[in-house]
Amino acid sequence: MVQKAKILLVDDRPENLLALEAILSALDQTLVRASSGEEALKALLTDDFAVILLDVQMPGMDGFETAAHIKRRERTRDIPIIFLTAINHGPHHTFRGYAAGAVDYISKPFDPWVLRAKVSVFVELYMKNCQLKEQAELLRLQLAGAGEASEPTGLLAELSARLAAVEEQAEALSKQLDDDAADASAVATAAHLERKLTGLRRALDALEPGAGSGMPPLPSQN
Repeated sequence: MVQKAKILLVDDRPENLLALEAILSALDQTLVRASSGEEALKALLTDDFAVILLDVQMPGMDGFETAAHIKRRERTRDIPIIFLTAINHGPHHTFRGYAAGAVDYISKPFDPWVLRAKVSVFVELYMKNCQLKEQAELLRLQLAGAGEASEPTGLLAELSARLAAVEEQAEALSKQLDDDAADASAVATAAHLERKLTGLRRALDALEPGAGSGMPPLPSQN
């Protein structure tokens, strides 16, 4: 079980990174610094992140170019990116940010509470997705050993209980997003998570005694 999510902070100015750390420290997650686009891409080679806060105006590789590289990589293309910028060039500039793959675009100086709230949503979604993957792996192990295990009911009961806990938390998160009128991207991500949970529940139910002898397909983790 992942205890803490990693959040990547990308900005060429140390004082801006320090400010972001001060704002997000209350979330009690792991904050990782990167002072350039190149440094951010290097960090993304080895670590998994719940969300990326990416400054637009950086020397060398700017935020738009960095985001383009992130979205081209299969490993990182689904990581949410929140652009941070001190420059407001109007709708065209904002559109370029979304076109580069950003899920949100915040102008500096930003409201610390709003930024923290937006980041927390993606952290929660990331943690729920990690839980779902763990349950799917347990189910795969059960399927792989189905021919050897004579009494799988105990493990099935444990899997069902674990999945029920994730389902309850995902339902509460979806309700919170609806009540808060959250970003469409966050709502869509939560809906995708619920669909995967539904598929996993159906596969697990099919393994229960009396449900038939066929092996159900596992839900996609994409």
